[in-house]
Amino acid sequence: MGCVALLALGAALVTGCSSDGGSITIGGSTTVQPLSEVWAAAFMTEHSDVEVAVQGGGSSAGVKGAAEGVLDIGAASREVKADELSTWTDLKVFRVAADGVAICVHPSRNVDNLTLDEVQAIYMAGSNDEWTVISREEGSGTREVFEEKVMRGEKIAAKAEFLPSNGAVKQKLATTENGIAYISLGYVDTTVKTVKVDGVVCNESTVLDGRYPVMRYLNYITRGDPTGVIKEFVDFALSSEGQGMVEAEGYIPLQ
Repeated sequence: MGCVALLALGAALVTGCSSDGGSITIGGSTTVQPLSEVWAAAFMTEHSDVEVAVQGGGSSAGVKGAAEGVLDIGAASREVKADELSTWTDLKVFRVAADGVAICVHPSRNVDNLTLDEVQAIYMAGSNDEWTVISREEGSGTREVFEEKVMRGEKIAAKAEFLPSNGAVKQKLATTENGIAYISLGYVDTTVKTVKVDGVVCNESTVLDGRYPVMRYLNYITRGDPTGVIKEFVDFALSSEGQGMVEAEGYIPLQ
């Protein structure tokens, strides 16, 4: 993958207090944000001399923030793009979890399955009497994965509702009876209903074996090889304990 470094799984569990102390700032993808928050809470419990601050902002902001040194760790729910890698040649990328982008409707909607072509057509048409189309804003990694794997070169209609986060999309869909949206599998709960895509449900097994068509990896990005407490945090996220938290949060662990 060129200058992208994918950290091998099986990192050792980080325990005890960090010898460095200090602070870590993590930002970017709102898909990755809940994971970062639970990892941060656990890490600070084990490292009382470290402060970990977590924020959102979107995947593109995560990549840019890491590249420019504004963030110690950037988070992206998409792959780092070739032009980003050519602009910032010292980026290092670590896969920290897998995820499905679930196609969802309001729980009252009598729709259980849609084909990829049907979802594409709904988003090309935009909101109308049949559907309120809900999408993410530009800069969202979730949107970029949806555009790549569902829209396949077609444009999402301007006549749609564009929201800034997975949480905002889920909240809107939960109160919109004719709504349709796409959100991270980790955000799915009983307030929304997932629909099968081409007859395949979005869950851990179908994402990992490739049957579900809208999947992606969740990534951490650093400027150069991480060292000190930043490396310890990335190692913790990839440890058995950290990956157990991935599953507990509804995402898909890598081990």
